[in-house]
Amino acid sequence: MWNNSNEDMKVPLLQQSNAVSFNGSRSIGDADQKLVTTVVFKIGGVECASCSISIESVLEKLNGVISIVVSPIQGQAVVKYIPELVSAKTIKDTIEASGFKVDEFAEHDIAVCRLKIKGMSCTSCSESIESSLLMVEGVKKAVVGLALEEAKINYDPNVTNTTRIIKAVVDAGFGADLIASETDANKVHVKLEGIISPEGMSSIMQSLEGLNGVNNVEIDTKENIVIVSYDPDLTGPRSILSFIQDSCPDPNHYQAVLHIPEKQRDTERNHEIKTYRNQFFWSCFFSVPVFTFSMVLPMIRPYGNWLSYKIHNMLTIGMVLRLILCTPVQFLIGRRFYVGSYHALRRRSANMDVLVALGTNAAYFYSVYTVIKASLSDKFEGQDFFETSTMLISFILLGKYLESKAKGKTSDALAKLTDLAPDTACLLTVNNEGTILSETEMNTRLIERNDVLKIFPGSKFPVDGVVVNGQGYVNESMITGEATPVAKNVGDRVIGGTVNENGCLLIKATHVGSETALSQIVQIVEAAQLARAPVQKLADQISKFFVPTIVVAAILTWLGWFIPGVAGIYPKSWIPKAMDEFELALQFGISVLVVACPCALGLATPTAIMVATGKGASQGVLIKGGNALEKAHKVNTVVFDKTGTLTVGKPEVVSAILFSRISMEEFCNTTIAVEANSEHPIAKAIVQHAKNRLPNHKAENTNGSVVEDFEVHPGAGVGCKVGAKTVLVGNKRLMRSFNVPIGHEVENYFTDNERLARTCVLVAIDGKVVGAVAVTDPVKPEAARVVSYLQSMKIRSIMVTGDNWSTANAIAAEIGIENVFAETDPLGKADKIKELQTKGMIVAMVGDGINDSPALVAANVGMAIGAGTDVAIEAADVVLIKSNLEDVITAIDLSKKTISRIRLNYVWALGYNILGVPVAAGILFPFIGVRLPPWLAGACMAASSLSVVCSSLLLQTYKKPFAYSR
Repeated sequence: MWNNSNEDMKVPLLQQSNAVSFNGSRSIGDADQKLVTTVVFKIGGVECASCSISIESVLEKLNGVISIVVSPIQGQAVVKYIPELVSAKTIKDTIEASGFKVDEFAEHDIAVCRLKIKGMSCTSCSESIESSLLMVEGVKKAVVGLALEEAKINYDPNVTNTTRIIKAVVDAGFGADLIASETDANKVHVKLEGIISPEGMSSIMQSLEGLNGVNNVEIDTKENIVIVSYDPDLTGPRSILSFIQDSCPDPNHYQAVLHIPEKQRDTERNHEIKTYRNQFFWSCFFSVPVFTFSMVLPMIRPYGNWLSYKIHNMLTIGMVLRLILCTPVQFLIGRRFYVGSYHALRRRSANMDVLVALGTNAAYFYSVYTVIKASLSDKFEGQDFFETSTMLISFILLGKYLESKAKGKTSDALAKLTDLAPDTACLLTVNNEGTILSETEMNTRLIERNDVLKIFPGSKFPVDGVVVNGQGYVNESMITGEATPVAKNVGDRVIGGTVNENGCLLIKATHVGSETALSQIVQIVEAAQLARAPVQKLADQISKFFVPTIVVAAILTWLGWFIPGVAGIYPKSWIPKAMDEFELALQFGISVLVVACPCALGLATPTAIMVATGKGASQGVLIKGGNALEKAHKVNTVVFDKTGTLTVGKPEVVSAILFSRISMEEFCNTTIAVEANSEHPIAKAIVQHAKNRLPNHKAENTNGSVVEDFEVHPGAGVGCKVGAKTVLVGNKRLMRSFNVPIGHEVENYFTDNERLARTCVLVAIDGKVVGAVAVTDPVKPEAARVVSYLQSMKIRSIMVTGDNWSTANAIAAEIGIENVFAETDPLGKADKIKELQTKGMIVAMVGDGINDSPALVAANVGMAIGAGTDVAIEAADVVLIKSNLEDVITAIDLSKKTISRIRLNYVWALGYNILGVPVAAGILFPFIGVRLPPWLAGACMAASSLSVVCSSLLLQTYKKPFAYSR
C-alpha cells in the first residue's frame, strides 16, 4: 500500500515485455551530468516474479543504479547505471550475493535494426529468413512479418553489424534494405550544401565523435549527408547542426541544413504497387493478343481464318504469333517466379513461386513442343496452350497488385499516428527573468529538451511537455480516443500530436525524439504488428507440407486422367475438340498446380493483427502483439486493483484527529517529514493536507530534524526515525507488526470511516498512536458500468487490494463486485492470480503501477492503466492509454472480433484450396462437364489472397460496444 506505486513511477518503454520493473526516482546527485551506461545480465534461477523483485530490491540500494528491468521469462536483467558511482562488476557481485547465478554480462546495449524484405510470398519464406538470420553470429532475436514485409533483428553490435545481417537475407534469396532502427527518433540528418572535400567530411566526423552526447556518426559521401545519433539528455539536433556549421574553417564553403529523409516504408510500398501495376499492364499488352488469337478470333469466321494459314508443314501463323508474344511474358515479366523458385528450392523449401513456375512452364514448354512438332510433321494436329501461360501470369500479377494496395491500407492507423506531429513549431528565446526575447519558426525535428514553445489555438503540440504559461482546452482524442477536450493550466502535461483548441499556451519540452508518447505508441504498435500470434502456428504447419502436397496432387491428377484416357476407360467424347488424352490431363494437372495458394494462409493472421493493433491504438488501447491479442479473447476473469484503477487515484484527506496531547502543528510537521519521502498517492494527499493546515510550513523537516532509516513496508505503510523519535505511518497491520497498541477510540474511528469507504492512516510515535487521518479516493464513474457489462459477457470481476477489508468491501459493494481480496501485498496479488489460474480461470489483471507488476506478469493478460505520457508499462500486455476502465471491455471485445476474423480468414484461405483443388482436378467434369481452365484457376489463386486481406480490412470498421460507449 505504501510502496512506490503512483503514476509518476510508471516505467518508460523498454525492450522486454513481461518484466518486473523499477525506475528509480530518487536523487542520484548530479546524475544528469554523468555518463549513463547499460549492462545486460543473463541470470540463472529467475523462475517467478518474486525472484525478479528480490533482484530489484538488492540492486536499487546501490548508489548509482538508475533503473532496473528484470524479465523472469527470459532470465535477463537490464540495468542502467552511472559508471562513476558503481561498476558493472559490483552489480554482478550483488546479484550473485543474493543467491542467483550470473551466467554472462556485457556492458553494451543490444542493438535493434529493421529491414524491408523483398520477395516473400508465404510463411515458408518468412521462416527461411528467420532461420538464416538466427544463424548469423551475434543475432539474438529475429522476427519477420509477412504482411508488413519487414524484419526486426536484435543483435550484438560488438559481434556483427547490419551489413552482415543484410547479407544473410540476400544469401537466403531475398532482397533487404535497412529502413529504420529503434533509435531513429534520436537521429538527425544534416545535409552539407556546397563544396566539401573527403578530408573535410572526415574532419567533421572526428569532431562530432568527440562531442558530448553523440553516440554514433555516419557519413553518406555521395549525398554529403551526415547522420548523427545522439543522447537527448546531453545534446540535441539544433546544437549538432550548429556544431557542424561552426566546425568548418571556412563557413562559406558549405551550408549545414536539416535533411528530412523520405518515409522509406511509404516509398517502398508505393514502389511495390507501381512495379506490380506496370508488370500487369505489360503482361496484358502481350497476353490479351495471345488470348484473342487463341480463344476469340478462331470462333469468329472468317475473321480468324488467317491465323490457320500454314507456314511450313502444320505450323500456322497463329502458332508463331502466340509463341512470339508469349515468350517475353514467360521469361521477362515472369522472371520473378523463376528467381523465387530457384532460391526456395536452394534452401530446400517450396513456395507459391514454385507452383506458378511449374504450372506456367508445363504449359509453355508443351506449347513449344507442339510448335516444333508441327513444323516437322505434315500430319501433327496438336494444340498449344500459350494463352494458359500468359493469362495465368497476368492474373497472378493482377492479384499481387490488388493485394499490395490492400496491404498498404492495413497499416493506415499506424501511418496516421506517425503523421500526427506537426512539421513546424514556434521556438521562444527566453532570458533568466522570463522575458521573451524572440520567436522563431523551425522544424519540429530540431526541438531539444527544455525548449520553450508557443502553441497557438488550433495548432498541434509538436512534443510532450508541461504548460508554463497560459490556459486552454486540448483535444487529446487522436492519442487517447477521448473526444471531450481537457482543460490545461500551468503545470499540466501535454502530449505531442494533440490539438490546442483554444487559448495560447507556452510549454516546456520534456520528452523529445523516441521519448514522446507518440513515438512510444508507434514503437509498441510496430512491434505488435511484427509479432507472430500462436494461432498462426496452424498456417506455419500447413505451409511446410502445402506445396509438396499440391505438386503430388497435380502429378496424380495428370496420371489419373492420362492413363484412363489412353486405356479408353472414359468416353472419347469427353475430350474437347483439337485435344488428346495427354493435353486434357495436362490442363487438369496445371490447374491443380495454380489454383492452390499458400499466400492466403500466410496472410490470414498477420494482416488481421496489423489492422486490429492499429485500430486499437487509435482508440486508446495498445495491444503488445498477437500473443496478447489471442489470450485476451479467452479471458473469463478480470482482477482489478483498487487505488488508481477502480478509483480515481487522487486521494483527498477528509478528516484528521489526534489521540494524544501532541499538538496539531507537531503532528502535521512529523507527518510531512515522513510522508515527503514516499511517492504513494495517499502519502502525497496527506502531505498536502498537512501543509494546508500549516500555511507557514517550510520545506525542511521538523525543527531541522533529519529523517533516517526510512523503510517501506509493502501493503502496510512506512517507518523511519525523525530526530530521536521512531515514527510509523500506515494501517493497523503495520501497527500490529510493531506491537503498537490500538485502543477503542482508534478502533471506533477506523470503523466509522471504513463504513464510508474511506482509508484510515495511523501515525504512531515511539510505540504510541498519536493521531489518524481519513482519506477518500472517489470511485471512477464508469466502474460500475464496466463491471455490469463484464457480467453480461459472462466474465467474472474480482478486486484485489492492499487496503483494509472494510474499505475494500464498501468500494466493491458500490460498483457491484462480489469477490474481494483485501490487505494483500504485491506478491500476494500475484499469488492470488496463480491460485485463480489453478482453478482453470483465464485471468486478466488490471493495475496502474509498479506495485502491480508481479500481478501483471502472473496474469494471462496484464492490462496497465496508462496516464499522460507514461504509456508504456513494461510488465503489461495491454496498455489502456486513457486510464478509462471502459477500455478493458474494448481490449477484450477487440480481441474476440480479431480472433473471429482470423478464423474467417482461414475459412477463406482453406476454402479456396479445399474446394478449388478438386474442381481443378476435374471432379465435376464427368458429371456436369465443368472444368477449371488453368488461366481461370490462376485468377482464383489471386482472389484467395485478396479476399483474405480485404476480410482483415473490415476490422477497420470496428466500433466499441454500444452498450457502454458515450
